[in-house]
Amino acid sequence: MHKVAVIPGDGIGTEVTAEAVKVLEAVAQKSSFQYETIHYPFGSDHYLETGILMPDRIYSELSEVDAVFLGAIGDPRVETGLVERAVVGGIRFDMDLYINLRPITLFAEHLCPLKEKGPEDIDFIVVRENTEDASVGSYGFFKKGTVDEVATQQMIYTRKGVERAVRYAFELARTRDRKKRVTLVDKANAVRGQDIWTRTFAEVGVEYPDIEKDHAYVDAACMWMIKNPEHFDVIVTTNIFGDIVTDLGAMLQGGMGIAACGNIHPGKTSMFEPIHGSAPKYRGQNVANPVAAIMAMQMLLDYVGEADAAARIEAAVRDLLTSRRIPSLGADSGLSTTQIGQLVIDAIAAG
Repeated sequence: MHKVAVIPGDGIGTEVTAEAVKVLEAVAQKSSFQYETIHYPFGSDHYLETGILMPDRIYSELSEVDAVFLGAIGDPRVETGLVERAVVGGIRFDMDLYINLRPITLFAEHLCPLKEKGPEDIDFIVVRENTEDASVGSYGFFKKGTVDEVATQQMIYTRKGVERAVRYAFELARTRDRKKRVTLVDKANAVRGQDIWTRTFAEVGVEYPDIEKDHAYVDAACMWMIKNPEHFDVIVTTNIFGDIVTDLGAMLQGGMGIAACGNIHPGKTSMFEPIHGSAPKYRGQNVANPVAAIMAMQMLLDYVGEADAAARIEAAVRDLLTSRRIPSLGADSGLSTTQIGQLVIDAIAAG
């Protein structure tokens, strides 16, 4: 019995989460496993109604389930970052979800904006360090609001934080039937504090003689992702740079409408989510594409050991995209949120 905490969140989060949970129900029947969902209301609506963000006791409750599914967080009616820090950041930091895992996989050639690139060229994965860098919240302002204002934000890296991300990337490369290559992406030539990444990568890499070691500065990496995406297998990078290169990667695979991620502490409760955000302008219109949320559920099931169910979801989505029964991944696909969810459910049932 798998226990899954579900936080639909804000905007289109509630709609795409509903479809992902329906897919979970369908694939559980097909792959013969049992699960229980525990729903939580935390998000902007809940905050505006109650003044409550995320009680500390909830973090403890979440640590007792097998995985957390998050729909989306963000609402223009609330101070920017307030709810995000409490829910997304709160879970990541409280549960020490130190790996942000972002697969970049192109299922259908027509979805890729690059000329003459197909599924065989775009199949890599980004390991983004998830709990350090500029995201730790060490910042400040001096003479705020004046012409003499000074703003500071620190990038913080620890040997422990860097090493566990690098080691995860090498271990992941060993499991992939690809190039057995790990590319470190940093900017240590200009941001000298990132030399800790360069040195740690080299030192840990000695323990993995079977894995090719590669390195690229972030600007060059972005260039090569467009020019030669087939070069990459596993990328490991800092929190901030990972945030940037993974959104670029999402466009290579067809857009934010398919991009999903895992916030992972290996062996412990982890959180999975689509990365498209809450898109409040589409809220309640039944037009948001739920494929990214469904692929986040696929990652969740793979993580909790339901490999057969995860494979069924991926095969269904791949078939629907390559056949163009789901013609695109935006809100302009001509299909409703619920119609797309049903197509995936029907494809799983027929598989």
